[in-house]
Amino acid sequence: MNILILGATGFIGSAVTRKLAEEGHQVTGLGREPARAALKMPQVRWLKADLAGMTRSVDWQTALDGQQAVVNCAGALQDGLADDLTATQEKAMLALYEAARDRELLIVQISADTGGTGRDLPFLETKRRADGALAASGVRHVILRPALVLGRNAHGGSALLRALAAFPLAIPLAYADSPVTAVALDDVAGAVSAAIGGVLPSGSDLSLGGDEGLTLKDLVLLHRNWLGLPPAPVIAVPPMAARPVTWLADLAGRLGWRSPLRSTALAVMAGGVEVRRQPGTDQRLSSAAETLAAAPSGVQDLWFARLYLLKAPIIVTLALFWLISGLAPFLAFEAARSHFANFLPGRAANAMVAVTCLADVALGLAVLFRPWARRALIGMLVLTLAYLLAATFAEPALWLDPLGPLVKVVPSILLALTALAILDER
Repeated sequence: MNILILGATGFIGSAVTRKLAEEGHQVTGLGREPARAALKMPQVRWLKADLAGMTRSVDWQTALDGQQAVVNCAGALQDGLADDLTATQEKAMLALYEAARDRELLIVQISADTGGTGRDLPFLETKRRADGALAASGVRHVILRPALVLGRNAHGGSALLRALAAFPLAIPLAYADSPVTAVALDDVAGAVSAAIGGVLPSGSDLSLGGDEGLTLKDLVLLHRNWLGLPPAPVIAVPPMAARPVTWLADLAGRLGWRSPLRSTALAVMAGGVEVRRQPGTDQRLSSAAETLAAAPSGVQDLWFARLYLLKAPIIVTLALFWLISGLAPFLAFEAARSHFANFLPGRAANAMVAVTCLADVALGLAVLFRPWARRALIGMLVLTLAYLLAATFAEPALWLDPLGPLVKVVPSILLALTALAILDER
């Protein structure tokens, strides 16, 4: 079968894409940045597109040509620089349904439990309206509503679980007693396969979740055990104390960073994530413990868990370092100018101070902006090496200065390299 998968580079989408391709289907993956996924799965045909720009039925014609099924694995947590919920989760889907009416298409929609806590959040409201429109469209469809998805890889909420589990000494946790239902990523991919194969009849609307009765605390401690870390006490954090973190995470979202600590996630977790499988569903779903045991952790998982929550402080530290280094010389301009005055005439020395300071400030601001972060980090490395090289030739004695103005730059190089190493989200 020819199948188009939306959000094929994502956490769920990549697993679905791989499974359907392995089953012999002709799979086309659609994503915003499919270059890396294309290297991992060369057997898949890839389309580069943003669903937020596909809000008219005509926008879908080329993508749907020759397709027999569409699997929608795309989604976003909340609005931000990189995400438009209404466009991606609702308008684009309505346009897809309109384009599908004249075709013999099956649409498999990966949705969520949209009727529980936080049902009025834009994240769930847009999904609910899209699901309702699909059910009323007359297009053959299956809607799947997975709970919190756990897999070998991690992204978003599952990545946060690992990060919290790896906290040293004690684990700070808001909403520790909130109920959380989990489902294995392989089981979600298996349900999609069943829908494609006709095992799930058209019109099915199924929830996917186990019956373990876990709390958020239970799930975090399961992950801690999976990582091979010794037991640690859980410290209950009052929800109000977590609010500043979500405000900062929301601000980061406006700059293009997709943190699982944003306010939408907190609002959903306040009432828990409970999804129960309907009676009569034959597929056996793995428990959270079975899901983790099926893929034993390695040292790379421990590194990921420990570094995950350090990414934001690393980026902010670099931004502050470069902003301060760019602004401070203006407060002691003559002292800064004196370093250049030894080998440049007066006006040229002034200009050099201004140019280097403005470059530092620009890089400090740019690294906070997610689409520019990689280039900013590379710019930091290049400019730092240029500074060190120039200073070594112009004033080599600075290497022996008691205050170590050049030696202290080396840690910033290592911090920028660390930020580059952990910058990728998936």
